[in-house]
Amino acid sequence: MQTISSAKTKQILSASGEVEAVVIKPDSLLSKISDMPIWELAFRPWFLAATLSSVLSIAAWLLFLHGQLPSLATTGLSPVVWHIHEMLFGFAATIAVGFLLTAAQTWTNRRSINGLPLIALTLIWLAVRGLLWSNDPKLQLAAVALQASWWLISIGYLASMVIKAKSSRNYQFIPLLTAMMSFNIGFLLADINGYTELAMHLSRCAILLFCLLVGIIGGRVIPFFTGRGAENAKVKPTPQLDKWLPWVSLLGLAVFFTGYFIELPFTPATLLMLAGAMHLLRLLNWNSLATIKVPLLWSLHGSYLALGLGLIALGASYHIDALRFADALHLITVGTLGAMILAMIARVSLGHTGRPLKPHFSINIAFMLILAGALARVILPLAQQPILAWDISATCWVAAFSLFIWHYSLILVRPRPS
Repeated sequence: MQTISSAKTKQILSASGEVEAVVIKPDSLLSKISDMPIWELAFRPWFLAATLSSVLSIAAWLLFLHGQLPSLATTGLSPVVWHIHEMLFGFAATIAVGFLLTAAQTWTNRRSINGLPLIALTLIWLAVRGLLWSNDPKLQLAAVALQASWWLISIGYLASMVIKAKSSRNYQFIPLLTAMMSFNIGFLLADINGYTELAMHLSRCAILLFCLLVGIIGGRVIPFFTGRGAENAKVKPTPQLDKWLPWVSLLGLAVFFTGYFIELPFTPATLLMLAGAMHLLRLLNWNSLATIKVPLLWSLHGSYLALGLGLIALGASYHIDALRFADALHLITVGTLGAMILAMIARVSLGHTGRPLKPHFSINIAFMLILAGALARVILPLAQQPILAWDISATCWVAAFSLFIWHYSLILVRPRPS
């Protein structure tokens, strides 16, 4: 009796020179999904998911501030803590880790996380976003556990790549991300257990740690990109500033962190302002004026300017009553983290998908919106207009990142052009 099979075959030439029929095994649905372009590298799903999440989170926060979303007060986290977590860790940290996992493939010439492991990490990230809305203590702890696992797996992948490649220059990112993870988990556990002030302090420490991270990455890429992409740019090296700036930043963070638990005879104000001044001195050597005609460059320079001014403003807030620490902090969170992330993801998304580094004109408007929102968030409260500051800053953020999503979604999900 003849067996009828629906399996497809193809003809191949065997080692003996004879033609043989080989059965082709059909790809499973899971393998087809994991082979989709979006799972090629971490930047693709995480840039898209994190920016979309930030737009929704800021919109929800603005509605809550105007009394239109009272359900936000019934979630497992305090409303302000939820807002901070989604923007600082759900957005900024996700983008930063996605960037590092992508860049590490270039640094080490080793394959970064992709396919099924990347899908699993993305699902973990999505689960955390949903579970944080629950007021069930068990689900809240599940969210913390999943957030910790996201960090550990991500850091593990990065560490494996740089250590195996002996890329010693990049070892520093392992302890920095580990510290960021510690602040993140401590932040969540503190608020869940009723210590909201401690959670707020840890979030501010995390922002200062981000300043250190921006100083390291920005110190590498901004002068490099400027020298290559701006016509007649004269970028001067700053070896002494590069050497001492991380230590000043780290010392300022240490003093700020410790001051919450122990009464110190001094504040971190001087160290914060010193770090800010050093960032500005660094920027003066990078020929910012030469980047005026290149949006992907002046946006980076503008965000780095906000870092220097923001740290100086933070230090000044200890001595100027009218300047609130939280308002000064937003010059960094919006003007530095928001603007630099937008500039970097606009560039990386083009470069790593094999496209020319020429963003759509509306992305230039997005760069300006973010920086304008940062200025409004800091200046308007000085004029006794805090609500207007929130409204303008939030609207600018939503508009800017919506423009990114509009123009980059297809780029991030499609294969590289042939």
